[in-house]
Amino acid sequence: MPNFPRTDLAVEAEAIHRSAAAVTELPGVRAEETERRGFAVTEVHVLDVAGENALCKPIGDYYTLALDPLLRREDDAFENAAQTLAEVEDIYRPYKQKRRTRGSIAREKGLAPLAEAIFAQDGQDPAVLAEGYIDPEKGVETVADALQGANDIIAETLSDDADIRKTLRGLLTRQGRLRSLAATEEDSVYRLYYDFDQPLSKLAGHQILAVNRGEKEGFLSVTVLLDRDAALPLMRRAVVKPGSAAMEFIKAACEDAYDRLIYPSLEREARSTLTDSANEGAIGQFALNLKPLLMQPPVKGKVTMGLDPGYRMGCKVAVVDGTGKVLDTAVVYPTYGERQKKESIVTLAKLIRKHGVEHIAIGNGTASRETEQMAVELIHQVNETGAHVSYMIVSEAGASVYSASKLAAEEFPQYDVNLRSAVSIARRLQDPLAELVKIDPKAIGVGQYQHDMPAKQLDEALNGVVEDCVNAVGVDINTASPSLLQRVAGLNGTTAKNVVTYREENGAFTSRAQIKKVPKLGPKAFQQCAGFLRVPESKSVLDNTAVHPESYDAAKALLELTGYTLADVKAERIADLPQRLKVYGEEKAAEAVGVGVPTLRDIVAELLKPGRDVRDELPKPILRTDVLEMKDLKPGMELTGTVRNVIDFGVFVDIGVHQDGLVHISQVADKFIRHPSEVVSVGDIVKVVVLEVDEKKKRISLSMRQASHKERG
Repeated sequence: MPNFPRTDLAVEAEAIHRSAAAVTELPGVRAEETERRGFAVTEVHVLDVAGENALCKPIGDYYTLALDPLLRREDDAFENAAQTLAEVEDIYRPYKQKRRTRGSIAREKGLAPLAEAIFAQDGQDPAVLAEGYIDPEKGVETVADALQGANDIIAETLSDDADIRKTLRGLLTRQGRLRSLAATEEDSVYRLYYDFDQPLSKLAGHQILAVNRGEKEGFLSVTVLLDRDAALPLMRRAVVKPGSAAMEFIKAACEDAYDRLIYPSLEREARSTLTDSANEGAIGQFALNLKPLLMQPPVKGKVTMGLDPGYRMGCKVAVVDGTGKVLDTAVVYPTYGERQKKESIVTLAKLIRKHGVEHIAIGNGTASRETEQMAVELIHQVNETGAHVSYMIVSEAGASVYSASKLAAEEFPQYDVNLRSAVSIARRLQDPLAELVKIDPKAIGVGQYQHDMPAKQLDEALNGVVEDCVNAVGVDINTASPSLLQRVAGLNGTTAKNVVTYREENGAFTSRAQIKKVPKLGPKAFQQCAGFLRVPESKSVLDNTAVHPESYDAAKALLELTGYTLADVKAERIADLPQRLKVYGEEKAAEAVGVGVPTLRDIVAELLKPGRDVRDELPKPILRTDVLEMKDLKPGMELTGTVRNVIDFGVFVDIGVHQDGLVHISQVADKFIRHPSEVVSVGDIVKVVVLEVDEKKKRISLSMRQASHKERG
């Protein structure tokens, strides 16, 4: 039976201490003891994985618990304790400062004792009780006014009852449904949700986000449905005394509380919980997709031509050498007509011969199809004369953002915005990681509904992935840009710029130890970043590996133990090192050189391939010399493509026809999978079979399952 709340601090503390005791035992929750207004106070905070306050705001902002030591009761603290934040919120609800409500207005009129008397249901008629509370000066003119005020107070009390809310929340979770209907007759991308009904427990993240966006844009009307006839009996059972004179009055108060206060609140809470869950899943998926995109194998050391397609402004051209340095730029107009197309081919052929271009990177934006067709004609012509040129379609995502940025202006002050994007496209083929770190990760476009995500959470997740990738690959300190350097653990924007300035003033770094001379890069920063910075120009081969300077002595001791020298490492003459180590014994060797076995294994891996790039071990990107069009596709055709995006309901694959095809989750694998990411990642090279082609809607349906069946025969 709900109790009417008392607001003095001591009683408040006693009322919610039981839940606080349990909550602070949960993972990711901590409590801090402090003092406020003469009371011993416990502040409860929810932590994220990094140990910082993360969930909305610290619970302490809401639940400052005045815990007088005399009131602490440990005997049954866990018996009825809250297990979720929502339940803690419910317990605190009666004591939370509210705006002026109908219930508070009724209390101001002195009707709280009437409400308590009626709610006690001890046999007295509510109407008779109400007669004693008529007071025109307070605005209580009639018995009906008094009863209405008592109803408002009781309804609010029921609405604030933690047990009732917990029961109804559980019912909503089990039996609630999300219903969306068309809010307009206009056709839109949300047509799938114009008559949509799904249990809350079965909603997928992409459905929640789609419905939210459709509602926000005015195309959908969304409600959460729950059978009222199933909910009201649960409330009545908790508060109504059968046969009492006030029974019907309390029943009516239950209905008012449910319709006016409880259900709208639970509906908002359910929508918010669904959205938070969907956001968390989408951010996780974005981060999962971003990593393989950044870790795509580079096409190193090749002179590359970048083409940024366009209609009105023409196709922007940039030629860069094997290190990314700009050699030449131009603008051609292959879409203006046949004559201009031929002139474009002549111009580009001259650039290919002049600079020895081997690869062409074509942006996948506007006019990409026409530019690709022109590039194929160009490649056929130059290859007939002995050249070996191939091309690849490269994602333009974020290129325009970068080209118009302050960073691009500092890097290429002599080029206009359009030519900068052509340079970026060429470099994306050469080294995707080094180029993509210059762009806001949100603009790279390998997620779903990323623009609807909480910006702070998304940025933290994506920036963490970028930093992990940069650290995993390592950075050449003598060629890296400030954008790349600042992503290295231990460095920031200032120290990254200082590294580049020092390099420009003093020449290339010749050892890792020299990094300590960079202004504002202290011992702690050096300790963090040293293992991720490579110095190929150093006399010590260890400076070009991921072996940290703190482990140099261990590496040298290991080489001596197995009969090798650093000269052997540099000449790559230590292929037998793992075998010799196995004969000697890993644990024995680790103990001898003073490191753990995992560190020993890492040192061995680095010594075997000094200067290695972990991305080189991944499948190489597909470079083409011919073009395929959508009209060429036929059901049953088997193709090889590159995974461009992985989302909840499937996989988008680039099969070389400008329009990515969709492999629905049901066509990804023979076995049951909950998410496509269990099987594939962005950048994977996969075989697919064409299921269906809709040229009008530009949709291509593909199957990975059928391709695997064909392989097995």
